[in-house]
Amino acid sequence: MQSYLLPEFEVERKEEKCIRCQVCVRQCAFETHRYDEELDRMFSDVEKCVGCQRCVVFCPTNALSVRPNPSAYKLNYSWTDERISDLTKQAETGGVILTGGGNDKPYRVYFDHLVLNASQVTNPSIDPLREPMELRTFLGCKPDTLALESWSELGDVEIRTAMPPNVMIETPILFTAMSYGAISYQAFKSLAIAASEYGTLFNTGEGGLPKELRAKYGRNAIVQCASGRFGVDAEYLNCAAVVEIKIGQGAKPGIGGHLPGEKVSCSIAETRMIPEGTDALSPAPQHDIYSIEDLSTLIYALKEATNYEKPVSVKIAAVHNSAAIASGMVRAGADIIALDGLRGGTGAAPKIIRDNVGIPIELAIASVDQRLREEGIRNRCSIIAAGGIRCSADVIKAIALGADAVYIGTAALVAMGCTLCQKCYTGKCNWGICTQDPYLAKRINPDIASRRLVNLLRGWSLEMKEMLGGMGINAIESLRGNRDHLRGVGLEEWELDVLGVKGAGE
Repeated sequence: MQSYLLPEFEVERKEEKCIRCQVCVRQCAFETHRYDEELDRMFSDVEKCVGCQRCVVFCPTNALSVRPNPSAYKLNYSWTDERISDLTKQAETGGVILTGGGNDKPYRVYFDHLVLNASQVTNPSIDPLREPMELRTFLGCKPDTLALESWSELGDVEIRTAMPPNVMIETPILFTAMSYGAISYQAFKSLAIAASEYGTLFNTGEGGLPKELRAKYGRNAIVQCASGRFGVDAEYLNCAAVVEIKIGQGAKPGIGGHLPGEKVSCSIAETRMIPEGTDALSPAPQHDIYSIEDLSTLIYALKEATNYEKPVSVKIAAVHNSAAIASGMVRAGADIIALDGLRGGTGAAPKIIRDNVGIPIELAIASVDQRLREEGIRNRCSIIAAGGIRCSADVIKAIALGADAVYIGTAALVAMGCTLCQKCYTGKCNWGICTQDPYLAKRINPDIASRRLVNLLRGWSLEMKEMLGGMGINAIESLRGNRDHLRGVGLEEWELDVLGVKGAGE
């Protein structure tokens, strides 16, 4: 059947520069490029191009360029090119349109409408090059009060209060849940190495933690207990720093997971504890959780299994009643609340869900933090925000809105080479990240990729210290929930009210 779809991209090849080396053929898993021996000429099938730019980067003579197809349907603000293409695709396939990556719709990014305060004369700024600047963060429940006892003439004190389990990280930036299976072993290991080297945490996602990585990297791992219970055993829970119950994620609230059987290799099957080659299906609900009381039962079962030595986190998608849900979760015993917003990325999700369900993370952070403060239970949990964290300024603004730390996912993948072609669900990632094809996966060198990730964390952390110094703050803890350091620009009154910030100039 003749397809009515227009190609997304056009490929231009400068024949005078092309040396027929066929690097582009070998680099493209989508088989966009081919070499005709009889004609001694290269051809490109533009219908197959996904715009990942891998061929452009690796072309030794810079003979290639890939750009969006200039062809377009007649301008119609109701029936855009994207709407027509999606409708045409479903008319030809009769299926659900899948996509990868995060929400790319022009919803308001509130981080871009918030500006930070800066110290001037009466409250001088701090130079982070000459003054100590504290980014160290503790995740977990904090006691209501501390009983102290002096024990030396030097003024040293001893804490008499029994402290709940907390995890210390050197920067308030963690790698979000990306499971082995959704991403390659090499990409997964790169995240583990980087977290270990920089003193932060990576999240295993719902695919388990390979046994050979547990001893060395478990202390920097957040292990998930999701609806499929993949890879969950006593050793898995006890080797980790934090245990996280996954209820939902920002890219697909209320939707389960599905790893196709063709991706379930021998190693993935062993890690997930399922038969090789079988689909790994995660139901949308956890069938033992239908109330806050059920959630509490699982939280304390996991605490019991880990001898009450590890914080237990609960991850939910940011939705309109996140604040009420979070309140119930804290009272159910959760030590950490992970909020995943509308712009959260994913390896595979129904496009219609990703683009239309959930709320922006900025609004969720502010509403959850405010609700917990009003109820006097904010100290009983930490808040980790995720879903659209793109730079160090986003981190600082998220913490000022009320988060303790942030998860990054897409930013970490971009640091490793991802160009957001959003074809993760095909398993043909040309950059070796979202694939289980051995030929493609080996394009990621964990030593190099982890170094790029560490550089990202270091760069963001240095920028955060500069911003804190400019605000006259020498510890990230002093910024948490301090919305006086934020002002809104170009926001409606209701948006300022939800965010809990004043307009610029007030």
